[in-house]
Amino acid sequence: YKLSVAPEMDIMEYCRKEWRGNTPVAKRMRKGYEAVAQKFASIRRVRGDNYCALRATLFQALSQATQLPSWLQSEDFTVLSEKLLSKYDWIKQWQLKQKLGRKMGEISEEIKEYLILLRKKWKSISEIKGPIEKQEACDKLFKNEEEEYSLYEALKFLMLNTAIELYNDDKNGRRVPVFSWLLFARDTSSNPCQLMHNHLNHIGHSGGLEQVEMFLLAYALQYTIQVYRLYKYSTDEFITLYPNDPEEDWPVVTLITEDDRHYNIPVRMCQETML
Repeated sequence: YKLSVAPEMDIMEYCRKEWRGNTPVAKRMRKGYEAVAQKFASIRRVRGDNYCALRATLFQALSQATQLPSWLQSEDFTVLSEKLLSKYDWIKQWQLKQKLGRKMGEISEEIKEYLILLRKKWKSISEIKGPIEKQEACDKLFKNEEEEYSLYEALKFLMLNTAIELYNDDKNGRRVPVFSWLLFARDTSSNPCQLMHNHLNHIGHSGGLEQVEMFLLAYALQYTIQVYRLYKYSTDEFITLYPNDPEEDWPVVTLITEDDRHYNIPVRMCQETML
């Protein structure tokens, strides 16, 4: 089995290996890594397919989970796919990961399985008390391709559900976050159906998450995603928060990117930072 999240490595050692030259870009990346190294001791490389933003975020969320988020506890959670499919026929064109011999009508059952798996894994990992055991359980999960990719399908479906809620809120005159206008202002996603066809269906296959979809992921999980964007070092976008006005009680996960396409994860907060 390939591990989707590589073992940890000293952050500055990783940086020296990756950025040797004296080009302006290499110098900026080294400065960026030095700044991250003030807070975190190590880095874990995330497998670079088009799921890496989902993978890095979920891995970080599970690694530090101590309880089941309230939205995962709700009664309605597991019937979400039936509920949405009964209202929106177009969701039948949801692009599930390839399985042989799938019949059209099974989509709701299959997504339900993924949602149940997400709840089950989150619950079991959050109940593990010891940090070493918790880490081992996460590593084990991210070595199991079948389960791991099923979890990404669940996350994508939650993103669709969140997008539908935001779209309807806006149509009904309720206040929505600014990113929601940006999401639906794109020619390729002026409504949730287009968002599904042109964006969500492609995540993991032919494309990753765009910036505005990082906000959608954060809202779907009710987590603040803090990203060190190394190529923006020494600008005010070096540390970007999704959403930028997070809810007080949302937990925070931290990622690192060199280009807004591929994400790795910093681990082991330095002692001073934790105090």
